[in-house]
Amino acid sequence: MRNRVYLLLLLVLVSALAVVQLRHETRQRYATLQQQQAQRDALNVEWGQLLLEEGAWSQHRRIETLARSQLGMNVPDPKHVTAIRLAGGETP
Repeated sequence: MRNRVYLLLLLVLVSALAVVQLRHETRQRYATLQQQQAQRDALNVEWGQLLLEEGAWSQHRRIETLARSQLGMNVPDPKHVTAIRLAGGETP
């Protein structure tokens, strides 16, 4: 009878230690999850800012103005433009 009581006490102690260990791991993983979610949110904000910047830099009017002012480029005269068709009517 005494052995059963010791065995039961040992099993309860092992079970309690397992619960403590699992709670600790759960808290650590939850903290890691929160850090990763914060990092994700920061990256999403940065991505949105980069998309806005890309939109600003790629506006056609801005590109055309820069090409004219800095590179001296302009739209060619239509009589100097030649259209080339691919054999078989394929489109590039």
